[in-house]
Amino acid sequence: MTASATSVKTAAGKPPSGRAPARTALRSTLRTELRRGIAPWTGLAVALTLLVPLWSKAAQWQGSWGATQTELHAAATLLGGPLVAAATCWQGGREHRRRTAELLLSVPRSRLAQVMTAATPILLWATAGYLLALGLVFAATAPYTGAGGPSLSVVVTDLGSLLSIGFVGFVAGRLVRWRLTAPVLAAVLYVLLGAPSYVESDARFLNPAGPYAFEGSVPVWWFAPALLAWTGGIAATALLAYAARRRLLAVVPLVLAVAAGAVIAPTGENLFRDDPAVARRVCSAPAAGTPQICVKASDAPVLPSASAALAGMFSRLEGVPGAPVRYVDSESDPKAGEAALAHVMRGWGITRNKLTAPQTYASETALTLVDRDCPDGLRTSDRKVAERVHLTDDAVRTWLAGDDSPWDPAARPLVTRLTTMPDADRRAWLGRFLATLKSCEPAEVPAL
Repeated sequence: MTASATSVKTAAGKPPSGRAPARTALRSTLRTELRRGIAPWTGLAVALTLLVPLWSKAAQWQGSWGATQTELHAAATLLGGPLVAAATCWQGGREHRRRTAELLLSVPRSRLAQVMTAATPILLWATAGYLLALGLVFAATAPYTGAGGPSLSVVVTDLGSLLSIGFVGFVAGRLVRWRLTAPVLAAVLYVLLGAPSYVESDARFLNPAGPYAFEGSVPVWWFAPALLAWTGGIAATALLAYAARRRLLAVVPLVLAVAAGAVIAPTGENLFRDDPAVARRVCSAPAAGTPQICVKASDAPVLPSASAALAGMFSRLEGVPGAPVRYVDSESDPKAGEAALAHVMRGWGITRNKLTAPQTYASETALTLVDRDCPDGLRTSDRKVAERVHLTDDAVRTWLAGDDSPWDPAARPLVTRLTTMPDADRRAWLGRFLATLKSCEPAEVPAL
């Protein structure tokens, strides 16, 4: 091979501008930053910051995708956001603390490339911590859920908010040369993210930690793009204004963020719509002589526990004229022949699809049955007459629920009288009693 051929081959195999060595150096720097410093600790801190408070109140969300994502969203944005901002802020101030800021000016890479190289490892580990927490929480919810499923839009927007607030924190660390900038920034962000939740204006939905409630609802299809444009536009504006060679480019993401905000704020609560998969009603299997129980599809796994709790009440009402043939959840408006179930929530009455207090549930369901529809009270000024009706209602509730004692001790003799009645007489009396529940005339309530 001739010397000229060798020189041509060497020239052909060598990058003309040294881009390959630069890319190799960049990858090497990223690998180093990913393994050392505060980056790995940030991922662990994010995971623990989300998991510890969520696990402490698992009864409130476990078993419902909507409740799970509501709690995870609040923890990720309100707790995880300030944490990630503090970590990136500390990373951003590293050169000032090491007195190497001037040395960076001699590095051939642009300031924007330097920022991305220094901030990316922190944000990659923060992403890993968030995804780890999300995976564990979703795995804990999945065995107990009914209808519906997790929303990818919520996951994307929460992660986008974490990354956006992280870049803003890094820029703050580069600009403010104070060792306490990171903790102060975290505290300020916690207040700023939490305060708008107490505001009535629809502008509160611009807050990344906004008061979103995903129980029974799902975001509109453009929710994720709009929220990402809003939070990402603000982060890109801060980055370009600080690090870009042509800082006027920061106007582009700023305009995008303003446009997204102009769509989000006026939309307000209409950012969410009812989830049809959760809103539909699911009823227990029909059985002769036993009323049906109907609940939201998301609460379908609770049906066996509710049926067991109300079995005694149903047996006592068997054969009673006018007794309800169906019991519906408290969010439904009972129709003719229906009655409302007691209102319970996950964490307050329901844990992992089981009633935590079946007797209380039966008692409160019996109370909704005997509750008189009298907004202005009974049509009588005679206290003794009103007291008689009150004690009768309490006695019926107590007997139906199988309670040990009435709420008003004075109703105890009435409970005894109802218990000792012959079955046929008791069924006939209860039929007359149930027929007066829509009446506010005390004289129509049969004496016990």
